Amino acid sequence: MRAAFAVLAALIGPMPEPSRAFAPELPPGTVQTARENRGSDTLSVPLDRLSDGQLPMIAAEGLVSAQAWRIDGTAMSTLELFNRLRDQLEAGGYRVVMSCETDGCGGFDFRYRLELFPEPEMHVDLGDFRYLTASREVPGAGEEYVSLIVSRSSQTAFVQLNRVDPSGARQADIVTSTRSDGSGFGRALPEGKRGLGEQLLEIGRAPLDDLAFAVGSDRLEDRSFASLAELAAWLRTNPGRKIALVGHTDAQGSLEANIALSRRRAEAVRQRLIEAHGIAAERIETEGVGYLMPIASNLTEEGRARNRRVEAVLTSTR
Repeated sequence: MRAAFAVLAALIGPMPEPSRAFAPELPPGTVQTARENRGSDTLSVPLDRLSDGQLPMIAAEGLVSAQAWRIDGTAMSTLELFNRLRDQLEAGGYRVVMSCETDGCGGFDFRYRLELFPEPEMHVDLGDFRYLTASREVPGAGEEYVSLIVSRSSQTAFVQLNRVDPSGARQADIVTSTRSDGSGFGRALPEGKRGLGEQLLEIGRAPLDDLAFAVGSDRLEDRSFASLAELAAWLRTNPGRKIALVGHTDAQGSLEANIALSRRRAEAVRQRLIEAHGIAAERIETEGVGYLMPIASNLTEEGRARNRRVEAVLTSTR
């Protein structure tokens, strides 16, 4: 029997060694804010900057996991912190595939194609963030990918590290996040009923979940919507604030077509706020991310209907 196993082992070859997880060394005052292990899954990882609306990505397969940290009271800039972590990755045998910062990455469109934890676990200032993709070969298993993003607020720095391990080695210090809805990092909005303005101030975004769009249509029904009235009232009360309206679709059709549709839906909502509620046009911008950030399964009609939505995102940084 032992001889048979020996022959089988020789035919199969050695089993891949579990890859050792990268453990970043972070400054004093660091607090882990979120961690999640999705198990065996696929994660889309950027391979270059966004250009002409196109973002080259690889669908990396393996054990998908993520961790996020908050660093309180640090005076380190995003560049200083980013360079420190980049040096650690390269010392650990990783090769930097691509690296970029803010507008050089593609700004808003680039950030919203990344899978990140929501506020307050992970904060991304759209005017100050740095990103990299790195990889290393795992013998007998394939290529391991990590993605790193660093940003900060006025007093606090934020870091998120996503990892795809092709060997399937389970990281002992990562557990399933209790905030995830199971469809990706941080796609669930916070529990409990909160006012729209409160959500904008606390987590930076709020769903306009009573809007109605038919399948494939960018036409907003010609009736009043409570969410738009509430948003307009909040904007009038906070005249120094600006927002972006971000359109989302279900997964029917191509990504390119859905991004275009989601932008038109966001623009339809912007026009309603301007024309029916008197909000100044320069306070509202629009974007579309297609089906890249679902909040429900696209396998059911109910889920697809929930995914056809527009969210308000607070873009003011002061």
